[in-house]
Amino acid sequence: MKEQELDPLRREILGAVETAESREALEEVRISALGRKGRLTALMKTLGTLEAEARRAAGAALNRLKADVEAAIAVASERLHHKDMEERLSQERVDVTLPVEIGGEGRVHPISQTIDELTAIFGEMGFKVAEGPHIEDDFYNFTALNIPPEHPARQEQDTFYLSEQADGTRKVLRTHTSPVQIRTMLAEKPPVRIIVPGRTFRSDHDATHSPMFHQVEGLVIDRTSHMGQLKGCLIEFCRAFFEVEDLPVRFRPSYFPFTEPSAEVDIGCSREGGGLKIGPGGDWLEILGCGMVHPKVLEVCNVDPAEYQGFAFGMGIERIAMLKYGIPDLRSFYDSDLRWLRHYGFLPLEVPSMVTGLQR
Repeated sequence: MKEQELDPLRREILGAVETAESREALEEVRISALGRKGRLTALMKTLGTLEAEARRAAGAALNRLKADVEAAIAVASERLHHKDMEERLSQERVDVTLPVEIGGEGRVHPISQTIDELTAIFGEMGFKVAEGPHIEDDFYNFTALNIPPEHPARQEQDTFYLSEQADGTRKVLRTHTSPVQIRTMLAEKPPVRIIVPGRTFRSDHDATHSPMFHQVEGLVIDRTSHMGQLKGCLIEFCRAFFEVEDLPVRFRPSYFPFTEPSAEVDIGCSREGGGLKIGPGGDWLEILGCGMVHPKVLEVCNVDPAEYQGFAFGMGIERIAMLKYGIPDLRSFYDSDLRWLRHYGFLPLEVPSMVTGLQR
């Protein structure tokens, strides 16, 4: 098989490539020439029947033809791509002199709305907002909070650690907003009355957990605070936030390293008909943890536990937002889906209040 014997086939294929008017037509030409049952492929399969010298010459000629066809297809593909783009641009041309359409109203994200509500409710109780860094030292995140070295929260499968520093220590993405409580007690003298809303980070991800989520924690330190004040504060908060005046609230004994005694807080609910309704009912739902600040935590912060005592509490902002606004999946908070935001979002002028609830 000599080079000149392939010239008619070369002219035919290259001509078909040049005259292809669409990418679909070009693909048909490519398949007919180079596909599994293509004409060039079929000729390649006949090489095994030739003598060695003839096989080398025929193989070289076929490979040159194949390379020429592939190069021509590449050029034609680029040409047709530009052609398609020009047609699309001509069809999608916009008259920039026309008046601009008025866009849809923006919405406040449910997390931002919930933080505003929390701040308003606790603000009416005399709390102020405190903030702190997202990247923390081990001391503030664990040690000062009476969390022992063997505690599961210190393990890498639960916590995000940064690279080791020159002194061998490693900083951590804070696992809760409690480090801000430590920083505040070290920086300010009692009395202290703060809430700490903010981002926290843990190695977990499913329908009810996210690697990054939001918490709000509260701290009160003075000479006269006691468990009764803690209970009263949280009962009033739960009833104001969920806007249920007779909402049942109960406290169950629990354990946290940084509080003693400690308690979990449950609110009443009903699951009749397969749904969940917050309020009086035959069931309970856990929403937050709390307790009296552990004396060891006070001592680390240079606060005399013989003179001062206090209480603290913490809750997940996404969790209470999901309960209040009927959001089924925590992951949807971070999907950046405008349709979801239009459904669950809030108008900017919807103002929360402890006394009157959410004003729409």
